[in-house]
Amino acid sequence: MVAWKRQLILFGGFHESTRDYVYYNDVYTFDLDTSTWTKLSPSGTGPTPRSGCQMSVTPQGSIVIYGGYSKQRVRKDVDRGTQHGDMFLLKPEEGREGRWAWTRINPSGAKPTPRSGFSVAAAPNHQTLLFGGVCDEEEEESLQGDFLNDLYFYDPARNRWFAGQLKGPKAEKRRRRRGKRAEPGTADKQEVEGPGAPEPLEVVREVVSEAGTVVTIKQVLAAPSSSGRPASDDDEDSPDEAGVPTVEPSPRSNAMLAVKHGRLYLYGGMFEAGDRQVTLSDLYCLDLHKMDAWTALVEADPEGQEWLEETDSEEDSDEVEGAEGGGEDDEDDDDDDDGGEHPSVMPGEPFVDYLPRTEQYWVKLAREAAAPGAQEKRVLRSAQAMAKAFFEASA
Repeated sequence: MVAWKRQLILFGGFHESTRDYVYYNDVYTFDLDTSTWTKLSPSGTGPTPRSGCQMSVTPQGSIVIYGGYSKQRVRKDVDRGTQHGDMFLLKPEEGREGRWAWTRINPSGAKPTPRSGFSVAAAPNHQTLLFGGVCDEEEEESLQGDFLNDLYFYDPARNRWFAGQLKGPKAEKRRRRRGKRAEPGTADKQEVEGPGAPEPLEVVREVVSEAGTVVTIKQVLAAPSSSGRPASDDDEDSPDEAGVPTVEPSPRSNAMLAVKHGRLYLYGGMFEAGDRQVTLSDLYCLDLHKMDAWTALVEADPEGQEWLEETDSEEDSDEVEGAEGGGEDDEDDDDDDDGGEHPSVMPGEPFVDYLPRTEQYWVKLAREAAAPGAQEKRVLRSAQAMAKAFFEASA
């Protein structure tokens, strides 16, 4: 949705229930003076149904719509997602009050790679910036996401995309050196020229504990050196510092963006590592006029990370609730919790330390209580809930 004169313009979206889903490509306006909704019927061929697209208003008063995501059912219980990379202009018709028209446009320049879950904000000079997102590699039985942290700008006056390259003080010199040194191999070249490469996600998988804890996430977020944009570190001039990571947001989707006085502020977002969904709480700033380097205002705190996951069924939800001691029929479990057989909580010990220390015990307990053939992630979730319930009861 965007603000246009004294109206709000809303496009598309989706609705999903437990049994079905539907995507939209309709257009509505909300009049701020009369507080009424009106459905528009623009002429021309517009975007196909989708959600999560970019909307921005041009200086000429038109509305740009880019990208988005949709899925359709190819056969029973099998859906196929589509990440859209097309772009349209929704423009009011001259001399016809309340009439609009669709036009498909094909911008020039360095276009963003296909993705969804990207974030947008209004940049100086009436430009629109796009950050990050995720590119899903979807197979029949699995969904793999490559998360991105690159930056693009769209200039509506020139109908052109261009990449948001950082201009560190020695970036040009470093590019020349790397251009010569990269000839024997391609690793350095890929590191410089490959924005949005999936390496950071592979690093995440290596360091996340198989037991499900996220205390090692800090190691991942401190080394997102595979984004590919020229950086302001002095790794070429100081070989001893070659391993120092660039300060920049790690790959993510659904980050929050805002621009104030020519500075871009980026907060949070999420990424996935295997079946884990990690929520971020870091805050970064970038001067859009200088485009020299990101500044970390609030660094990521591993204790604040969460593994968020939807329950697969009501039965699984009940299992977790029961593990937390919410049911009336858990008298035996309550007796166990009150007893001294569970691993005790050390004086002043936070839960983030208690869980890794005792997790194997709780996993074993949850596995014994689980139904035969229960999925490992359900067992793990129950174990963490049991540990948390005992920890809180012992506080």
